[in-house]
Amino acid sequence: MDLFSIENLLDPYPVYKQMRDDVSPVYFDERMNLHVVTRYDLLREVLKRTDDFSSKFDAFMANTRQAALARLSGPVLAELTRISKGLIDTPPTMLTLDEPDHSQYRNLVAKLFTGSQIRQSEAGVRRVINAKLADLCSSTETEFMSVFAFPVPLEIISERLGIPVQDREFFYEAATAAASALKMTPVDDDEMLHRAELAVGLQQLLIGIIELRRRQPEEDMITLLATSHLENEGRLLTHGEALSILGQFLVAGHETTTSSFGWAMLQLCRQPELQDLIRGDEKRTKVFVEEALRLEAPVQGLPRRVTRDTQLAGYSLSQGDMIMLRFGSANRDDRQFDNPDEIDLSREKAGLQMSFGSGPHHCIGAPLARQELNIGFMEIMKRIQSITLDPLQPEPLAEPSFILRGLSKLPIAFELRT
Repeated sequence: MDLFSIENLLDPYPVYKQMRDDVSPVYFDERMNLHVVTRYDLLREVLKRTDDFSSKFDAFMANTRQAALARLSGPVLAELTRISKGLIDTPPTMLTLDEPDHSQYRNLVAKLFTGSQIRQSEAGVRRVINAKLADLCSSTETEFMSVFAFPVPLEIISERLGIPVQDREFFYEAATAAASALKMTPVDDDEMLHRAELAVGLQQLLIGIIELRRRQPEEDMITLLATSHLENEGRLLTHGEALSILGQFLVAGHETTTSSFGWAMLQLCRQPELQDLIRGDEKRTKVFVEEALRLEAPVQGLPRRVTRDTQLAGYSLSQGDMIMLRFGSANRDDRQFDNPDEIDLSREKAGLQMSFGSGPHHCIGAPLARQELNIGFMEIMKRIQSITLDPLQPEPLAEPSFILRGLSKLPIAFELRT
C-alpha cells in the first residue's frame, strides 16, 4: 500500500479508507519514513497533545526539498545555487513553531481576523467577485480555474496585503509559483530556475513595501507586519520574519481558497441537483461550502515530530519519529460523519470538518476563506445555471501532491440566468 504513489495522490480516498478500516490505527510508510495517521479522532488527539507532537517540522520539509534537488545536473544545481544566494533566510513563524513562540507571532496578526475586520472586508470581496463574475459570464463555455478560481483569491489577498497596482501582475505570477512549490511535485529544470528567480524578486518586492510602510503606514496587512512589535521582545519583525509570515498568508489566503473554489464547482457539475438547492439560500450555501471543504481538503496533510517516546491508540512511536496527519482522510471518516463521501446539505455541525486544522494551529485565515467562498457561490448561483463539465474537454484531474490538493483546469459550460 503506497499512499504517495501517483495513482493514490490523484485519488487517495480508497487507500485512506483501507488505512482507516483495515490496518493499524497508524500506518508506517517505509518509502517516506512516515507514520501516517488517518482517523478523525486520532488527528484530533495529536493536535491536542502538543507536548508529544511538535509542529517544528522544518527539517522534514527541508530534507524533502533536498531530495528533489539531488536529481539536478551539476550545471543546473550551480545556477540554482547562484540565484538562491539572493534569498533572505526566513525563520520559522506560526505554522512550524510550538508554544509560546507560536502565539507570539500569531497574536501579532490576529487583529487582522477579528469579526469586525471580516465585516469591513466584505465590500471589497464582493467587488472583486462581481468583477470576475463578469469575466466568467462573458462566455458560456470557459475554464473556471483561470477565469475565476485563481484570480479571485489572488486579487483579494493582494488588496489585503497592500500590493501596489503596478506590481500586481508580477506578484500574481510570483505568488502562484511560491504556492506551487509547496506542492512538491517535480518540475523541469527551466521551471525550477524560473521559480527561484521569481522567489528572489518577490522577496525584494515585499521588503521594499515593508520599508515604505514603516515610513508611510497604510491600512493593510503589510503595514501591520512592518510596524508592530513582538510582545515578548519589544522589537520590530526582521525582514525574514515578515517574509515568513507573508509566505504563509500567500498559501492560506490564495492557494487553498483557489482549490476550494475549484472542488466545490466540480461538485456542482457532478451533482447538478445541488445547484437549485443552494441558489438564493444563504444557510444551505454555507453548509455546501463546509461539505465541499470536507470532501476535498485543500491541504491534505501536514507532518508533526514526535518529541518523546509515546503511544497513539496503542501504536508505539519513538522520539524523533515523523508522523503525517491526513486531513483529507479524517474528513471522510465514517466514525465521525454519516455518509462521508456524499454532500449532505442537512448535515449538523458541518463545520467540524478538519480542512482548516484544529487546536492552536487552526487556520487563522479560515474566516476570510469562508467569506470568499460563501459570497462567491451565492453570487455565482445568481448569475448562471445548468452548470456542467464541458463535454468536449478532458475529465478534470487533481494535481498530484502529498501536501496540497487542487485542480489545474476545470472546463465548464453553463447557461446565463435572466
